[in-house]
Amino acid sequence: MVKRQTAVYMISVVSEMLGVHPQTLRLYEREGFVHPSRRAGVRMYSEEDVERIRAIINLTRDMGVNLAGVEVILSMREKMQKLQEEAERMIMEMREEFRQELSRREEEMKHPLAKMPEGKIIKVKKG
Repeated sequence: MVKRQTAVYMISVVSEMLGVHPQTLRLYEREGFVHPSRRAGVRMYSEEDVERIRAIINLTRDMGVNLAGVEVILSMREKMQKLQEEAERMIMEMREEFRQELSRREEEMKHPLAKMPEGKIIKVKKG
């Protein structure tokens, strides 16, 4: 897992902020739920880590989900987020393609005769 934010909190600070024992945070790390960075052997948690731990605490304490359930829920949440990001990327690509096509068609409308297919014979009636 790649960190998007700089680690800023030591384990004791996170423990106090969230009202959990440091051993609980170590358990979440062993279970693979969070991956704090380390500086001189000290666990350092990013804001992203803290938010993920908040979600875990909400699931376990408030909703009664066990750790196996937490793993499934977090995995599904990550997959949904990736799908949403992919959908947003596709929408942006389609918007750009639409914009380009609209621009092309507007340009054609400015010069309708210049785009006439080659080899086509046009008969002009006189009189």
